[in-house]
Amino acid sequence: MAAYRLISSDSHVYEPQDLWTSRMPSTFQDRAPRLISQENGDWWYCDGRKVAGTGAGSQTGRRFAEPDALSRTDRFAHIRLGGYLPDERMKDMDLDGVTAEVVYPTVGFVLYNVVRDGELLSACFRAYNDWIAEFCHAYPQRLKGVALINLDDVREGIEELQRARRLGLAGALIPAYPWLERPYSGAEYLPFWAAAQDLGMPVGLHIATNRPGPDQLHGFQNVDTLSPAFLTNTDHWVRMSLADMIFAGVFERYPRLKVGTVEQDLSWIPHFLDRLDYNYTQRARRAYWHRFQGAVLPSDFFRQNVFCSFQEDVMGVRDRAIIGVENLMWGSDYPHQESTWPKSREILDQILADVPEDEKVLIAGENVARLYQF
Repeated sequence: MAAYRLISSDSHVYEPQDLWTSRMPSTFQDRAPRLISQENGDWWYCDGRKVAGTGAGSQTGRRFAEPDALSRTDRFAHIRLGGYLPDERMKDMDLDGVTAEVVYPTVGFVLYNVVRDGELLSACFRAYNDWIAEFCHAYPQRLKGVALINLDDVREGIEELQRARRLGLAGALIPAYPWLERPYSGAEYLPFWAAAQDLGMPVGLHIATNRPGPDQLHGFQNVDTLSPAFLTNTDHWVRMSLADMIFAGVFERYPRLKVGTVEQDLSWIPHFLDRLDYNYTQRARRAYWHRFQGAVLPSDFFRQNVFCSFQEDVMGVRDRAIIGVENLMWGSDYPHQESTWPKSREILDQILADVPEDEKVLIAGENVARLYQF
């Protein structure tokens, strides 16, 4: 078994059932996310809309023993305790051989898809950010929390980003794809990119965080009708966001800004990089296209500014030289159904079997340690 240090770039909490009902302002109490018990299991609802089932946090490791028994929902009583109790979390990390984790939400980020009221969404995110800061403070050397940020109002998003840093949170999560009429190439986001750079807050674009506009339907809005075809092609949205940012010159303007594709694996990236450069150099140039200074290419900005969190992607690791070895970061996805827990070391050993030892060390943990200052 390899001797490298495992640091997960993409793990999760499972929010306690009273997180929002106990922390939201009274004006939002009746609309706050809450757990409702139904005949087929416990479901999260927010503002009258179904958000998610409880299967994501209750069936950790079942894929190895009983894959046919996986289900979308369950009872909260079956949620793995490490999802929301720090002491239990340490036991599960030790069992899995994981030294430290960057921690994302589970229910919280699905709110991007279903909560149309921006004020309500921001209130939900502030409550979550308070809680996750407390959760991580129990073991600050082993847990780094990621804040939920609503960018419907960019100025408000900057204020919450600054507050999150004061709380001790180490990164920020924004929609993998924003409102269709407001892509990340827009000038309105420039102050946010500047703030993230100045605060040293890496920005994650995680699967399942699309933000539809008030009258739009794209993404993960209906948990009852998600198709396997949609789930297979979710990297479409992060490709659009990263391309928008790169071609708009965001990373040229903010060279220390770090933005990541999270839980969307790696194999699509070599082709994406090729298409970025091809379209920049070979297509007829429109007058409104941004041109970079000097001979730099779009793929150069990707390798300089974009981190890439993967879980199980042998083909992506094979193409690591194209993507950039220092950009690759493994994640366990604990405590979700598809998590590598409790076999993370065994699985990662297999994925990295043909990788030189110095590169294994970077991919398994040291790239994450550098980015999030573990």
